[in-house]
Amino acid sequence: MTGLVNYAKDPHSVELRDIPVPEIGEDDVLFSVQAVGICGSDLHQYTGKQSWQVNYPVVLGHEFAGVIAKTGTRVRGFKEGDRVVSETAAVLPFDSAFIRQGLYNLEPKRLGFGYGVNGAMAPFVSVPARCLHHVPAALSLEKAALTEPCCVAYNAVCVNSRLRPGDSVAVIGPGPIGLLCAMMAKLAGAGHLIVIGIPADAHRLDVAKRIGAETTLGAKGEDIVEWVKNFGDGYGVDLVIDAAGVSASLKMALSIVRPAGQITKVGWGPQPLNFSLDQLVQKAVTLQGSYSHNWPIWEKVLTLLASGKLDLSLILNRISPLTEWREAFDEMHSGKIVKGVLKP
Repeated sequence: MTGLVNYAKDPHSVELRDIPVPEIGEDDVLFSVQAVGICGSDLHQYTGKQSWQVNYPVVLGHEFAGVIAKTGTRVRGFKEGDRVVSETAAVLPFDSAFIRQGLYNLEPKRLGFGYGVNGAMAPFVSVPARCLHHVPAALSLEKAALTEPCCVAYNAVCVNSRLRPGDSVAVIGPGPIGLLCAMMAKLAGAGHLIVIGIPADAHRLDVAKRIGAETTLGAKGEDIVEWVKNFGDGYGVDLVIDAAGVSASLKMALSIVRPAGQITKVGWGPQPLNFSLDQLVQKAVTLQGSYSHNWPIWEKVLTLLASGKLDLSLILNRISPLTEWREAFDEMHSGKIVKGVLKP
């Protein structure tokens, strides 16, 4: 079969290669990939700018949906032909304390698809049955492939944030995760939603307006901090979701959050902060990190997607065959599209 392989750290060390169809163990399924989303992390590995360890060579892709082609002898609850999606924790240590708490997403030794083990930008991938979820009949596999980033956003906004109906919410960074966080904030009852970017984000900020943001800032180089000073009662916003891929966005978050407010940081980058955190103390702000997701989050998100309450029509802009991976990668990297899906 043909897979999209990231074979070295050097920029653009990604190519289509002939690779063997994977073998499966007793607790695994052979997953026939029908749709796989392109993540920002795939782009980071493509450009050689990732800050995590990669086990080269590795097939990219961790956002995927498809059908079961074959099951291991000990697999229960799933059968050949089932429509499924997969979580990302491909390998977990058997003795993890975090697994016992249901927080396997926070296990430091876990390995994920697309960087730790072969991912899903190929016709088939071996998946542990514990990672699987059934896809509701009402949900297309192309949209189901985006369950994973939706779960990242759900965890950040609906689990790790203290959001009440009527709260003002600012989302920094209108990339795919930021826009999905904005959608989750609207579902959770945000009173006034602000999405913040930079001039290069003009297209994505327009998408933010179309998904319900009352205000978008940054396309014209506005002074964000000054705008927030003149917003509402002038104290700042209740909740800031930092979904930008740079560390320095936390500085802006601290400047625009109100006293006793909250910042949830879901975007990350390797850059040092190089500024004072005194505002965090002076404002008594809650700073919360959010990473990945777990089983109950997947079930809730699949329900939202199948019901249409979480509508991805403005987010999913391109569906392409795997052979057009480079064009899709480049369009996402440039911001021409928000999200692309490949069909192996």
